[in-house]
Amino acid sequence: MSDLTFEIKSHPNPRSAEERAAVMANPGFGKVFTDHMVVARYSAGRGWHDAQIKAREAIPLDPAAAVLHYAQEIFEGLKAYRTADGGAALFRPDANARRFRHSAERLAIPPFPEDAFVQAMHELVKLDRAWIPDTADGSLYLRPFMIATEAFLGVKPASEYLFLTIASAVGSYFKDPNSTVTVWVSEHYTRAAPGGTGAAKCGGNYAASLAAQSEATAQGCEQVVFLDAVERRYIEELGGMNVFFVFEDGTLVTPPLSDSILHGITRDSVLTLAKEAGLTVKEEPYAIDAWRADVREGRLTEAFACGTAAVITPIGTVKGREESFTIGNGKAGPVAQKLRNLLVDIQRGNTNDAHGWFQKVF
Repeated sequence: MSDLTFEIKSHPNPRSAEERAAVMANPGFGKVFTDHMVVARYSAGRGWHDAQIKAREAIPLDPAAAVLHYAQEIFEGLKAYRTADGGAALFRPDANARRFRHSAERLAIPPFPEDAFVQAMHELVKLDRAWIPDTADGSLYLRPFMIATEAFLGVKPASEYLFLTIASAVGSYFKDPNSTVTVWVSEHYTRAAPGGTGAAKCGGNYAASLAAQSEATAQGCEQVVFLDAVERRYIEELGGMNVFFVFEDGTLVTPPLSDSILHGITRDSVLTLAKEAGLTVKEEPYAIDAWRADVREGRLTEAFACGTAAVITPIGTVKGREESFTIGNGKAGPVAQKLRNLLVDIQRGNTNDAHGWFQKVF
């Protein structure tokens, strides 16, 4: 257990209920921020210290800070939900804390204590719970992140870091959470390679995906599908989400985890819920040519993506330079909808949680 404790310094002039209501009427995703943030510092020889929850403000940063030159940076994403009694709850923050530690180790960053991570999420939600939208698809998106702040020019791990968490009132990630998305198969760009940072949640992975995402947008698609970097054949994941395939015999397939695929917490939750729902679940490689053939011959009935931001999003149409195809009738299928309902009910405290995923914030 960590001995790090957070000093709580409430905002001296938080926004009024009227001001909150105005900006939360249509928050979109990642544009409306709350009053507070979490900050903790690390320095070699002293470890983590000066942990605070304080008014959200700009970060002073030296132009030579290592994060700006060598991209020593990691982040996480998790949500807090409004409960029926007017309170708030977090979904699996301990899993985010573990993944945050693994990402830190891959980027040669001193890990942040897992128990302190979870405590920070609880404390921030306590202060800013009024920012959780009271809508069916509303939530408070929490963004913990860590950056190297030591001022130097030289390729080595930094000796000083900042841990921060900001929060954003959000609605649906996509405009219509009940509709399908169209995806573009990237043949030129890859997201990650064996031995790289694909399994870490670091900004560089997402920066590397933007050219492919721009290509997808130009083709009228909402997301990009990446293939493996070695054979350019096997499906790995979408730009920011893991992917699942549903077959007519009730089998659910998803690519196996590796050091080039992010270990999604929503992915892990879906696998558990699917097994409990009686589906046959397989984690095995799945090729793009097999996807085309299985849809054409009717063996594959659904495909969907999943992640913290979008939860579960059905895929309706797949576009590529060689061939484009529509899955089923192009609409959301029953398996994706069932799994989404099971997951959302646990996240919002509407059903019994047998897994300990639902954490009430007191």
